[in-house]
Amino acid sequence: MSETSRPKGLSSAVCYRDAKAAFRWLERAFGFEPIFVLLDADGNLGHSEMGHGDSVVMIGNEWSEDHKSPLSIGGKNTQTVHVQLAPGEDIDAHCERARQAGAVIVMAPETQFYGDRTYRAKDPEGHIWTFGVTVEAKTAAEWDAEGGFTTVSRLD
Repeated sequence: MSETSRPKGLSSAVCYRDAKAAFRWLERAFGFEPIFVLLDADGNLGHSEMGHGDSVVMIGNEWSEDHKSPLSIGGKNTQTVHVQLAPGEDIDAHCERARQAGAVIVMAPETQFYGDRTYRAKDPEGHIWTFGVTVEAKTAAEWDAEGGFTTVSRLD
């Protein structure tokens, strides 16, 4: 790993009971790219980061009563992570790769009214991940007409 500063932006941090296993699984199942891993003197994972495009997801162990894996709290999720694939990527093949690695597919690939094809998967500890790829670029007026919504730029 080279020392660089991060650009302004968002990243997600996901807690696991077994973060080392999760790190390996996320690479195999979803194709996330390892950036770096910090190990303590006993070889335990202290912190890790994986990349997808220009985004980073931090993978770590449970570390407080407020930072738990769904596996430790009855399978509940308080947030999910959405991962956008590049135009032209085969989301159906991505889903099948995840399924073969042991992901539970909770929503099979389906084209949405707004022009993305998406699927949802649970990892071995119960985190829900949504993957999408734009298959048809649509304007707000087009997706509003198809989905029955009204798109605005802000809430007043």
